[in-house]
Amino acid sequence: MQSHGTIPADPDACREPGIFIDSGHPAITAAARRLAGDATPPAAAVRLFHFVRDAIRYNPYTFSEHPEDYRASAILGHERGYCIQKAVLLAALYRAAGIPARLHLVDIINHQVPGKLTALMQTNRFICHSYVELMPGDRWLKAAPTFDREMCERIGVEPVAFDGRRDALLPAATLDGKPYIEYDADRGVYDDLPFAQVMNIFRMEYGARLVERWRIAGEYHYEP
Repeated sequence: MQSHGTIPADPDACREPGIFIDSGHPAITAAARRLAGDATPPAAAVRLFHFVRDAIRYNPYTFSEHPEDYRASAILGHERGYCIQKAVLLAALYRAAGIPARLHLVDIINHQVPGKLTALMQTNRFICHSYVELMPGDRWLKAAPTFDREMCERIGVEPVAFDGRRDALLPAATLDGKPYIEYDADRGVYDDLPFAQVMNIFRMEYGARLVERWRIAGEYHYEP
């Protein structure tokens, strides 16, 4: 995977609330407490991952240029989001449960993009796809809660399953062996969402006209 250079995340900041990873928000702390209970960190990590994967439905049309739509507490209330939003929420829940967490941004190529999304995006390369890096034990693990189980069953891919011990990223192939996700470029690790930077990258890579179409689609809350 090509690298654009990794931005080292501050280890201490990976435990504390951020502007977007607002792990101190009452709604986030209550959800983390309810979901994690008194489980060990690895077991809590698994519970929180599967909650965000399935209870927060994947919807690429939740794209917005408003910062407030990327705060974990808001995403929890909306119960849907696209990859960046779902990763922000999962990182916040992890921190609220006492598990260090940070964001990793990459570019991916999705070889099975649905027709309506292809018509909107005009590409199968998705910029600044986000997943979570967490430390439930003594090392960092990668976990991508992007696609919910219902969507995976609909398109014929294995849902990402996280066991608290190994990396859990999007699969390279569908269940029938067709190419699916290709990790293309590394854009770095961050202790909070670099919102302005991501929006600038979108405009530069996709073009202002496409970003505007994506924003308008988001305002109407289209379903994928």
